[in-house]
Amino acid sequence: MRPKSSRRHLPNQICELVVATRDGSELSVVYETSELIEAPNWTPDGRWLIYNADGRVFRISPDGTDGPHRINTAPIEDLNNDHVISPDGKSLFLSANDGHLYRCPIEGGIPEKLSNDQDPSRKFRYYLHGISPDGQTLSYVGYERGDGANVTRICTIPAAGGADTVLTDGACPVDGPEYSADGAWIYFNSEAAATQPGHAQIFRMRPDGSGTEQLTHDARVNWFPHAAPDGTIFSYISFPTGTLGHPADKDVIIRTMAPDGSDVADIDQFNGGQGSINVTSWAPDSQRFAYVRYPVRG
Repeated sequence: MRPKSSRRHLPNQICELVVATRDGSELSVVYETSELIEAPNWTPDGRWLIYNADGRVFRISPDGTDGPHRINTAPIEDLNNDHVISPDGKSLFLSANDGHLYRCPIEGGIPEKLSNDQDPSRKFRYYLHGISPDGQTLSYVGYERGDGANVTRICTIPAAGGADTVLTDGACPVDGPEYSADGAWIYFNSEAAATQPGHAQIFRMRPDGSGTEQLTHDARVNWFPHAAPDGTIFSYISFPTGTLGHPADKDVIIRTMAPDGSDVADIDQFNGGQGSINVTSWAPDSQRFAYVRYPVRG
């Protein structure tokens, strides 16, 4: 959730696009580049990974042998790392650094604005994170700059555009709202139970905002839960204790868990964070998922 111009590589830093099996038994670097890339999605037909770089989106085959190919989204070319794909694989939903949400054909095309214009005094921005299994509703973070404080709320909006629905009250930082595979829950990270600033954990609630449950209870800072299509497992990223927000270049761990937060397993540990796995990246068969590492060499 930051403009394309604000993040830069460290000296001798590269990006590794990784595909992991769900149990972590195989970790494959399928693409390596000195360009800053972020946040892969996996297309529902299994053919492509879609990621963002320098305000644009690209596709590459999951084995890295075909691509990357740019997906044309002109004139909207200042995109961030919050993007999702419709369940039917026909549409790409995008967040832009103008604060709005857009939809374009998966093969590229002129984006259609979906989000609503807000009172300029609110300095409101939409950050997309999820889409319901029926493809009808988007879940996003509504970010608002107040006097001396920033407020985040979990919200939804029809995928065709329409009225916003606010699900949380803004009393604490929240992020990463994503639907479960059956649509019965929205998973997200929240500081609702934090005893110190930044200590986010994984929660879930019903799509109407009721029935909130805390799922992780540990000393690390846990962000961005992502449901596998079969609904049996989630991936998420875990930051070191004391981390504020979801910054880049931290000693992070990619973990998996059961839908109720049990059976936590470590998959990979590396230098990363912001951009590594901000959005869902599961393969359609639920056996693999993708993320980005940011090692510094030399």
